[in-house]
Amino acid sequence: MNPVVELNHKFSFDSAHSLPNVPEDHKCRRLHGHTFHVEVQVSGPVGETSGWVMDYGQMKEVVRPVIAQLDHRHLNEIEGLENPTSEHIAMWIWNRIADGLPGLTAVCIHETCNTGCIYRGQ
Repeated sequence: MNPVVELNHKFSFDSAHSLPNVPEDHKCRRLHGHTFHVEVQVSGPVGETSGWVMDYGQMKEVVRPVIAQLDHRHLNEIEGLENPTSEHIAMWIWNRIADGLPGLTAVCIHETCNTGCIYRGQ
């Protein structure tokens, strides 16, 4: 039996957003920006011949076009991200990459170096 290993790869994008559902006086209701850091994780058995779970290049091929849809955008203007919280961004990315990444286990979003969320699918 081959051991199961979890791989991850980090991506980033710069975007502006506002959170329309917070109180009027909340600082995040105003338009502001972040350099979002995204970590995508997949899990699976280590291939006997390849020695890996998945080629990192395959992860990049699937994830980079999705990240490009978010980079230097006003996230509120993207369909499905009208309330672009980290939680919604993680789910939005998951829904666009899951079919292309067998073994997807998590999408992690970090708005700042101290704050973030992890979405593990349904």
